[in-house]
Amino acid sequence: MASISTKPALATLRQLLSELRKQSSTKKLADNQMVQYILSQYRKYQTTDQQLCKAIDEMHFKAKTYCDYLQQSRRYKEINTEFKGKGERTVEETARMVGFKLPHDPKP
Repeated sequence: MASISTKPALATLRQLLSELRKQSSTKKLADNQMVQYILSQYRKYQTTDQQLCKAIDEMHFKAKTYCDYLQQSRRYKEINTEFKGKGERTVEETARMVGFKLPHDPKP
């Protein structure tokens, strides 16, 4: 992982912590075991990128991938709860859900 003080690594760490804060049930983020593990990994690899890595940015890539995974899983849950099947819906409810409006009934 790039040094913890480099901008890409620091930005990724902030994104990770932000996502964990949104999904965490604990009040204090410091009490979360996942946060403790991520911070320990950042500290472990802050001295060099090539300590255990085949590629220079492998650890940063893994952190970014995990951050993307957390963001997309949260987004999936939001979309799933919004559009989850609730049984039969009327035509008007379905049209409103996808952003359409039904035309008014024509007058005879």
